[in-house]
Amino acid sequence: MAGKVFFSVSMSLDGFSAPESMEGMLATPEQRDRNPRLKQWTAQWMDLQAWIFPQRFFRQNLRLGDDGEEGRDNDIVRETFERTGASIMGKRMFDLGEQAWPEEAPFHTPVFVVTHQRRDPWERPGGTTFHFVNDGIHSALGQARDVAGDRDVRISGGSATILAYLNAGLVDEFSIALSPVLFGAGTRLFDGVDASRVALEPIRSEASSRATHLSYVVHSR
Repeated sequence: MAGKVFFSVSMSLDGFSAPESMEGMLATPEQRDRNPRLKQWTAQWMDLQAWIFPQRFFRQNLRLGDDGEEGRDNDIVRETFERTGASIMGKRMFDLGEQAWPEEAPFHTPVFVVTHQRRDPWERPGGTTFHFVNDGIHSALGQARDVAGDRDVRISGGSATILAYLNAGLVDEFSIALSPVLFGAGTRLFDGVDASRVALEPIRSEASSRATHLSYVVHSR
């Protein structure tokens, strides 16, 4: 039996999944210290993801140590990881991650990158192999499903890739970790969604001391 297609992201209270410019992800610490705008970007990104950084499973997965918090937030991080048999992402997310991820990338599954660039598969330690798909989102999903088996396929991002799958009717469900921060500007997660085709059914809402976790099943209108 084929698994589900889902995405799981953090979002600010005013609807942004990333600060205004992603160039802060590529900046060095020295560049951030010299440039107030990059410094603000880093602070916003850290605030958005602050709920996940202390979690024990997250820290173990990135080989940051065996310490960390346990509780519902940690359970959600672990459950998301364990249900995922393959991931899909856009080229921009891959470009940012290629420079930011550790040598042992944190996916530990096949990852399919939707891109126009032709490139041989890139194998990393720990079970992550990046495959570069040049013929669209449907092809990437088909390949991801083939290797995921009965586990789920996660659309990892960025927002444009998530939106493409959502508008194509290819997402079964999604979850949002609503962080208690306001950005005022940035990348809106649902900017451009075809609301005439997407209906949502709430299936879970639970708050922790760090975030509010919302989950929805996606139906076609």
